[in-house]
Amino acid sequence: MKKTDNELVFLPLGGSNEIGMNLNLYGFGPAHDRQWIIADVGVTFGDLTTPGIEVIVPDPEFLKGETILGIVLTHAHEDHIGAIGWLWDKIKAPIYATPFTAFLVREKLREAGVEDFNLTEVPLNGSLKIGPFDIDYITLTHSIAEPNGLAIRTDLGTVFHTGDWKIDDAPITGAPTDIAAIKALGDEGLLAMVCDSTNVFVEGRAGSEDDVRIELEKLLKTLKKRVAVACFASNVARVDSVMRAAMVCGRQVCLVGRSMHRITAAARHVGLLAGIPEPVTEHEAAKLKARDVLYLCTGSQGEPRAALSRIADGNHPLVKLSSGDACIFSSRVIPGNEIGIRSLQNRLSDLGVEIHTERDHPGIHVSGHPCREELKDMYGWARPRISIPTHGERRHLLKHAALAAEIGIAEQVTPRNGDMVRLAPGRAEIIDEVPAARLFVDGGHLVPEASDALRERRHAAHNGMMFVSFALDSKNRLASIVDVRGLGLAFEDEDVISDQLEAICLLVEKAVKGMSGEDRDDDASVEIVVARVVKKAAQSIWGRRPIVETIIIRI
Repeated sequence: MKKTDNELVFLPLGGSNEIGMNLNLYGFGPAHDRQWIIADVGVTFGDLTTPGIEVIVPDPEFLKGETILGIVLTHAHEDHIGAIGWLWDKIKAPIYATPFTAFLVREKLREAGVEDFNLTEVPLNGSLKIGPFDIDYITLTHSIAEPNGLAIRTDLGTVFHTGDWKIDDAPITGAPTDIAAIKALGDEGLLAMVCDSTNVFVEGRAGSEDDVRIELEKLLKTLKKRVAVACFASNVARVDSVMRAAMVCGRQVCLVGRSMHRITAAARHVGLLAGIPEPVTEHEAAKLKARDVLYLCTGSQGEPRAALSRIADGNHPLVKLSSGDACIFSSRVIPGNEIGIRSLQNRLSDLGVEIHTERDHPGIHVSGHPCREELKDMYGWARPRISIPTHGERRHLLKHAALAAEIGIAEQVTPRNGDMVRLAPGRAEIIDEVPAARLFVDGGHLVPEASDALRERRHAAHNGMMFVSFALDSKNRLASIVDVRGLGLAFEDEDVISDQLEAICLLVEKAVKGMSGEDRDDDASVEIVVARVVKKAAQSIWGRRPIVETIIIRI
């Protein structure tokens, strides 16, 4: 065989060492001239550690100047497509997706103001060729319509990129997992499998969506007044299950929340939700008897601006829940959302609403990710030489690698975001580390995770702020009183806080007067002296070192 410098590499920029924000790269060619495809471009969401930040995206800085041949999308969950609008200017390339995903990606790009894009709809079980990559879409099952694995063929071997998946023999929407196609990859000789690790700690199997529909029917039949059901809008199979259970129980469905309307429109566009009546509007639902309506709501994770939170706060203009009504949470608690969900459920309880969760009613939710027995099945069918766990925190990836070794997979690599893994030729190994940061969506702008604005916001959230203002005349002498005000600093008595602030004013005045005239001529020097004095005083009074903003007026 002719010697070549070509290599096949895998490089995660998001989704490895974390759950969500998936952005995976496959590169082919010599180290100095690789060609790349991108598998998925997803987001993750902010939490209490990121005040003011709701959306976080991977930083594709590494790709600047690289040859990007295409963006291949596995499915339409936000953690797989949600960043495409935000990052478009940085990763412009032809996009490939199956019809349901393509429908939502078009909307997402247009919402971002992107009109000039090349999006190709790939049929289910379709194929495409992108440069040195021949890609087959393989039907899987998951908690959304049209989930796909990618069989990525190159001259150096084939990689099976699973995306998100589970094994569901009765998936409600779409066909069951294409086991024959996966076994065929194993028969050909599969180089590597890059595989979902979300439920690697969970024994057994995730369960079928068909069983959820049955359990929802049982629960709905016991409820006599209005019912709200909270679930992920993107889980079209769950939306289908809820709607069909409502039909059996004689209830009309009303969709509440923009994403619920968007997803159901996409589902109907590709022929899903067949045989289910069109939902009634919120105006129509308000006129129905309580026992005849079911509200299908966004906001299962306690999101403050989602439909269910607005209902719980009494702020929704048309949808009201009251004593004796019920709310079913047909969803799991995503780690980090526990406080928000508990608060939401408590607010609903204050209205007299009965809360029903999976804890009280096992079976009204099943996971969309593979548990350990399903992972064993997948490895048994695919038989890769190399296991690359992804879509998981560090503990998930290591546990997944241990499982792969236990069942006889020859090689395992557990990369972090930014670790470049050479899959071929030779033994799989990490050969490079590239930048793999995160960008925060802040006020419609992308800012680095370590930006001054975010650092100051965190600091202010924990320590408060103090504002100092005064005037200096043309000879740099104090020409006004010093005014000090605080924000976010605790006090029990107005008189006490006034005395404390007055004492700080005197300290600032003394410090400024103690500076030389030359130093007072420089605003930066004055600000440093004032900040030092104020922080020291605040530390003494409140045990905190606030952000100090000094306003100097020159007259």
